[in-house]
Amino acid sequence: MTPSWWHLLRIWSSIGIQSFGGGATTLYLMRRVSVEEQHWVSDDEFSQYWGIVQIAPGINLLGQAVLIGYKISGLPAALVALLGLLVPSISATIAITAGYAMIRTQPIVQDALRGIIPATVGIGAILVYQMLKPAITGSRAQGTPYLVLSIAVMLIAPLIMLRSSIPTIAVLWGAGIVCALGFWLIHTRWPTS
Repeated sequence: MTPSWWHLLRIWSSIGIQSFGGGATTLYLMRRVSVEEQHWVSDDEFSQYWGIVQIAPGINLLGQAVLIGYKISGLPAALVALLGLLVPSISATIAITAGYAMIRTQPIVQDALRGIIPATVGIGAILVYQMLKPAITGSRAQGTPYLVLSIAVMLIAPLIMLRSSIPTIAVLWGAGIVCALGFWLIHTRWPTS
């Protein structure tokens, strides 16, 4: 059953107003709502959508919201998801930034920021696990050669980013090409895997 526009707007606005802590926190909230609570998309679809928005220019979280909204009920739901995610978070960002400018030098504010950063990193670690799980499970189901190639790409791509100045888009597209060719070779060489 397709949810009403008001229901969608309420849910996406709730995500938008809770979008503190950066992209990892927002993506975690989006995943929890769309995969676990509302069952709008599967774990695998969520990860695939995230892969798609990584190779597109712009703000990835907005693209993710649009893809999930589109899956729910086409273009109108995509627009509602985008509006719901944007309006509360933009409003909160403006208000918090103005308030922070007045109190940023206070020691208690500095101490609070020192606590927020590790919490955000921890949420990001949970998200990494949740995003890796469908990729590993899917590769394992296809066979050991697929799993080995997937793990190799998962380990090598971040190393390339850390050790070189290659643009992110080149690393992502390169990983896609390597996997496409690698999976094709595995499939043609071991078709029963």
